[in-house]
Amino acid sequence: MATAAHPRKRPREDDPEAPPPQRAPSAPPRTLPVSPGCYAGPFPFYGRPAEVGHFSLDEQRRYHGDARQLRYFAPPPDHRPDPPFDLLDGYQDRYVRRDEDVREGLDHLLRWVLHNRCRLPGHRPGQGRPVAADVVTWRGHLTKVVTTPYERREGWLLAATRFHGTIYVSEVETVAARAQRLARSEDLRRLIYMGYKFEQYMCAERAGGGAAPGGVVNTNAAYCTVLRARLGPHSLLFAAEVDCADPAPGPAPDPARYVELKTTATPTVSAQHRAFRRKLLKWWAQSFLPGVPRVVTGLREPDGSVAALETYETAAMFQLVRDDPGAWQPAACMNFALAFLDFLSHVVTQDDPRLVTLFAWEPGCHVSWTRHRDSDYNFLPTWYTEALTQDPSPPQPPQAPPNPADPQ
Repeated sequence: MATAAHPRKRPREDDPEAPPPQRAPSAPPRTLPVSPGCYAGPFPFYGRPAEVGHFSLDEQRRYHGDARQLRYFAPPPDHRPDPPFDLLDGYQDRYVRRDEDVREGLDHLLRWVLHNRCRLPGHRPGQGRPVAADVVTWRGHLTKVVTTPYERREGWLLAATRFHGTIYVSEVETVAARAQRLARSEDLRRLIYMGYKFEQYMCAERAGGGAAPGGVVNTNAAYCTVLRARLGPHSLLFAAEVDCADPAPGPAPDPARYVELKTTATPTVSAQHRAFRRKLLKWWAQSFLPGVPRVVTGLREPDGSVAALETYETAAMFQLVRDDPGAWQPAACMNFALAFLDFLSHVVTQDDPRLVTLFAWEPGCHVSWTRHRDSDYNFLPTWYTEALTQDPSPPQPPQAPPNPADPQ
């Protein structure tokens, strides 16, 4: 897949002389406005996310259709690090980085879909679509869309293709994002490591166990939940990487048992407080979309230590910023996401995995799109399209009893 693109110039939203787009009545719209003022209003319908499966990626980034990489929330006594966590421990000698030049696209999620589509609610053998969802994607791609009305720095490129009635959406790395990734400073590399190290201090391999922060930090390993949700009329199937699960007994269903872990600099001056409140938007979107109820944060000191923890309830995050001038509005974010899905469904109409529509956005501009056939933007692998074409609706597999030896 291509790692960069140069879409044609897009009209700026602040250009009063820009003419409205001219199109035939049956033609799809050419652009989508982004300004949050266009999306004020009541919060749109967003159905409660429901977990329908999970998968793991091991230390070599290999796919496993089980929960072997799930970790459990194991905070220190009284939720107070004593002694303070050392987030730079192991940076020089116990750190295995994932190869970010390998563009995985949707491949891991598609492996889950291929093996589990018969178990999706709404699946009818021999009828309709082989995958019972309007849109299949990653949580991270949806997060970019949801936060777009208030994003001022980073644009995005999203590739979309329709196959057997379902639209698949995968991110394409922009030229600017690739340049920033390759030019990361040593300080930024340390900050990235600190986030992973914090998870090591806060997680145990077994429910009821203790954290073991002395091991290797390997960013290849991951546990991912697969969820169904609905935004307005659009049914979504997406995967989200999960930091850990709360082992406490109780009736809370998945994904309400999951906990998001973050680190942030301890705010000491007004500029840091403002930066933290902007950061809350991404935290809120990342947690709200999959239904994760809380974010536990390590307050990071300049030397890389953490001596205090804070918990933020996802549902209450907006209360921390609502009095700020120009504060982000959750309803505007989700109304824009709904408008984008409407836009997507009107533009991506031809059912052909060889045809990709590239949606492009930069701060201050409308969302625009271009079409590409048999290009470097194609992202549905042949092993997926061939399997779904040859066997579009396999029989419902029998419900096997759980194997006590399988990881839960």
